[in-house]
Amino acid sequence: MNVAVVGLGLIGGSFEKASRRAGHGVVTLHHGDETGFENADLVLVCLPPEAIVPWLKEHGPHLKKGAVAVDIAGVKRAVMDDFARAFPVPPTDWTFVGGHPMAGREVSGYANSLETLFDGASMILVEDRRCSPSPLTFTSSLETYFRSLGFARIVWTSAAHHDAMIAFTSQLCHIIATSYVRDELVPETLGFSAGSYANMTRIATQNADIWSALYASNRDALVPVLDRFIVRLSEFRDALAAGNVTAVKAMIDEGAVAKSGK
Repeated sequence: MNVAVVGLGLIGGSFEKASRRAGHGVVTLHHGDETGFENADLVLVCLPPEAIVPWLKEHGPHLKKGAVAVDIAGVKRAVMDDFARAFPVPPTDWTFVGGHPMAGREVSGYANSLETLFDGASMILVEDRRCSPSPLTFTSSLETYFRSLGFARIVWTSAAHHDAMIAFTSQLCHIIATSYVRDELVPETLGFSAGSYANMTRIATQNADIWSALYASNRDALVPVLDRFIVRLSEFRDALAAGNVTAVKAMIDEGAVAKSGK
C-alpha cells in the first residue's frame, strides 16, 4: 500500500517507521507541504485536532480517487463534527475515517518515534455515519494495513462512544498523574520510590498545549468521569479518617475483584 503521513511528531513518525518496516511505500509531509500525497492509497493525517479538517478541506480535492484519509486525534466527536460542517455532502472520490491509535509515550517528537510503538496495541476507527456502510473489501484492506503495523486489535465504534471511553481510560489517568506529582513531597522522593511511583508518574510530563485542548474538547464526557473518581477517592479518605478499617478493606477487595474481572 502507498501511504502518506502528514505530520511527523511522535505518532506520525512511528506510523512512518512501522509502515516502512511492514514493507509499505511511504511518503512523509510536514504540515504546510503542498504535494507528495497525490498517489497515496492511504493518507494518515497526524496533526492536532483543530488542524485536521482544514488540511482535508484544502487538500481533499487532490487526493487519489478511492483514497482513504484517517486522522489520529485523541478526540473523535470534535473532528467528525468539524468534518461534517466542512463537507455537508461527504466526498465521493475519497473517504474519511476517524482514527485513534491506543499507543504513545511520555515523550514527544519525531526523535522519540518507534517502529514498534503499535505492537500489541489497539487501533480505534470511526466511520462517517452519513455514508453508506463501507464494503467489506474497504474495511478489510484498512484493517489489514493496521495489523501489518503490529496492532493486535481493530475496534470500530462511534465518535461518542470513543470519547466516553477515552475520558476514562486515558484522560482521567493523565489528570491523576498530573495531580499526583504536584504534591509538596515530590522533591524528596529520590531513594523512596519504586515501581508504584514510576508507574503513577510516567505520563505526568504531558504536553500542556495538546492535553489541555483534548480535555476541553471532551469536557462533557470527562467531567462526569472525574466526578465519579473524586467520590470514590473521598469515600476512601473518609473511611481512613474515621479509622474504619472494615470499609477500607471492602474497597480494596472491590478494586481487586474489578481489576481481575471476576
